[in-house]
Amino acid sequence: MSFRRFTLFFFVSILIFLAACGSGDADSASDSESGSSEELSGNVAIDGSGTVYPLMARLAEDYMINEQQGVSVEVSRAGTSAGFEKFLVENGTDFNDASREIKEEEQAKADELGMEVQELKVALDGLTIVTHPDNDWATELTPEQVQGIFLGEYTKWSDIDDSWPNEDIQTYGPNENHGTYEFFYEEILEEQDLVGGIDLQQDYSTLVTLVSEDKNAIGFFGFGYYQSNQDAINAVSIDFGDGAVEPSLDTIAEDGPYADYTRPVFTYLNVNQAQEKPEVLDYAKYVLENTNNVAGETGFAPIPDEEIQSQLEELEGIE
Repeated sequence: MSFRRFTLFFFVSILIFLAACGSGDADSASDSESGSSEELSGNVAIDGSGTVYPLMARLAEDYMINEQQGVSVEVSRAGTSAGFEKFLVENGTDFNDASREIKEEEQAKADELGMEVQELKVALDGLTIVTHPDNDWATELTPEQVQGIFLGEYTKWSDIDDSWPNEDIQTYGPNENHGTYEFFYEEILEEQDLVGGIDLQQDYSTLVTLVSEDKNAIGFFGFGYYQSNQDAINAVSIDFGDGAVEPSLDTIAEDGPYADYTRPVFTYLNVNQAQEKPEVLDYAKYVLENTNNVAGETGFAPIPDEEIQSQLEELEGIE
């Protein structure tokens, strides 16, 4: 073989070798990328809080589109208490969204079933007092005045301030299926019975409509339903003693000036089912990793990153 032919052969051999190496690196990189997120399939069933519903529905949609297209995540909104009834049974839902903490009797039911339940704190909500858009008098109230209205101590607006209309106050709120009702009863009214004749509804969109159509209406629900309906209803500012505070994503933050009306919201995970269904555990992790990214868009304040990380570490222990 001549020197010229040998040189050409050697050069081509080097090119083939380098190309093979490059192809191997590319294949490795491709394998690494595809292995970074295992493809899953199956179903995830979620029910519970109507307050948490907009946040969880958004997360579920993003998860199915961007993360696991083979997994179907179904989100319903029976209400916190009604949702726990569907959660705390054999082969119940995988998650229960809740606008309050699980009750002792609910935890006892889980223990009877041999069900391990994991509480996941997902956001902060500000309970919001709302009125008709033409109500230009009750724009600010104290907690005591809110109590008086919903306990029936004030029946007309003029009972609160004689310069206000001499018209009957019409009260609205979510029904007993909802954690918001329980939070309002326990924390805002200090476990005193709501006024007789209050119009309690299962559906939050119905509440928004009722308040928006009644000039003498006053109601309550989570901040998100006000945020998405600001053209139809007003939010009442609350004076906790240092001046009136309007509910907003800034004021309902942890330790914010609206703290007395602020509460954490949760989703509860059936750990037993997460151990059997990898898609359930994967979705739980996705919720925690992404909730702060979409909380504000759905009417919630985010929770501290260290709380997110702590909860993720607990999920890593599920096998």
